[in-house]
Amino acid sequence: MRKIRLGVSELEVPVVAVGCMRINQLQPKEAEQFVQTALDLGANFFDHADIYGGGACEEIFAQAIHMNDRVREKVILQSKCGIREGRYDFSKEHILNSVDGILRRLRTDYLDVLLLHRPDALVEPEEVAEAFDILYSTGKVRYFGVSNHKPMQIELLKKYVRQPILANQLQLSIMHAYMISNGMNVNMDVPAAYDRDGSVLDYCRLHEITIQPWSPFLYGFFEGVFVGNEKFPTLNAKMDEIGARYGVTKTTLAIAWLLRHPAKMQPVVGTTNLQRLKDCVTAAEVNLTRKEWYEIYLAAGNTLP
Repeated sequence: MRKIRLGVSELEVPVVAVGCMRINQLQPKEAEQFVQTALDLGANFFDHADIYGGGACEEIFAQAIHMNDRVREKVILQSKCGIREGRYDFSKEHILNSVDGILRRLRTDYLDVLLLHRPDALVEPEEVAEAFDILYSTGKVRYFGVSNHKPMQIELLKKYVRQPILANQLQLSIMHAYMISNGMNVNMDVPAAYDRDGSVLDYCRLHEITIQPWSPFLYGFFEGVFVGNEKFPTLNAKMDEIGARYGVTKTTLAIAWLLRHPAKMQPVVGTTNLQRLKDCVTAAEVNLTRKEWYEIYLAAGNTLP
């Protein structure tokens, strides 16, 4: 598996991250096979969150991988915290308690990466900084990042937080490419020109923050998968055409399209289907041409000014 550095750190990670949000839908033997398949493919970066399955996904993962010290050395674990029922919470107390729960469920002494899950309107960055300092100094968390954050929200955190922000997990796919479209429709009176995120793509590139696209196969907000969907015949026909040149599936192309972007992204794939997981990993070996990348972009219904 091809690797990149996560943000400005020395941590080398696979270009495809394995999302574990749906691992609780698998039977124990299926979960074991899923995790082992990922490891066999070189996809040893696993993304979690304390809310996935109400914490059950982390417990199931630890059981499936038969977590022990020897196994722990072979994997990179990332989890997220900050979402609670009916609210967001970046308080020092909640962050610390959340990490303790995550570590207990994953049966490990430390997380490689902790992300703040969604922006908390009541965030007090001084408290976040205190929590990060404690987690870092005690060895419970080695690296830090955010999820679904805009540039100025990151800047606010950086004013107080001493550890570098290495990653920003954001929704991005061929059918949800607003952060890309916005950059090509400067000063245009069209919907694609609307700045929904404060130019977060360019900001992350400037500051060497790794973007981790989530839901790389979905359109809308969890409305459905666009790959093979009859609602999008033009896009799927174009992906079939280009996929035939490389001998790969549309699933592979959906990830290859993200990896072709020079921002050096790390897509988080949430499939628990073993063949689709293999197809996702294969994307690391596909390098689309500029022409092919734009053809796919336009086939998704996007336009150029």
